[in-house]
Amino acid sequence: MQLGLPIDGSPITGVSSFTDPAALCYQLLGESSEDEKSNFSGLKFTWLKAKFGQLSANATEGELMCAAQAYIMHILGGVLMPDANNNKVHLMYLPLLADLSSVSSYSWGFAVLAVLYRELCQVTNSDVVDMGGCLTLLQS
Repeated sequence: MQLGLPIDGSPITGVSSFTDPAALCYQLLGESSEDEKSNFSGLKFTWLKAKFGQLSANATEGELMCAAQAYIMHILGGVLMPDANNNKVHLMYLPLLADLSSVSSYSWGFAVLAVLYRELCQVTNSDVVDMGGCLTLLQS
């Protein structure tokens, strides 16, 4: 609730591997990461910024939708649910953004909290040096 995210919606569950991640990216973002292998599981922030950082003044509705999905992916992986490296966002969130009108129906708050708890558990191992998760929530 501190982040203003819904907590009473549908649970966020996702597939962690895809048969054709490039096709998924092309279908929902209109682009596919060219520098990644065919079995990649995440989108690098540098690629998202390079492809969707600037829109032309006469962008189509489809281009606007792709840019909106890319921006939300960046927020999810960069602020709300980052991994310890904080350089990419997992593809499992992308199908949830296929219909932008239903994005608010998911329980994003619980997902953020679950990721933070998982990261807190992992960082208790002596060999772990970095921590992911929503550190803004942890600090508050």
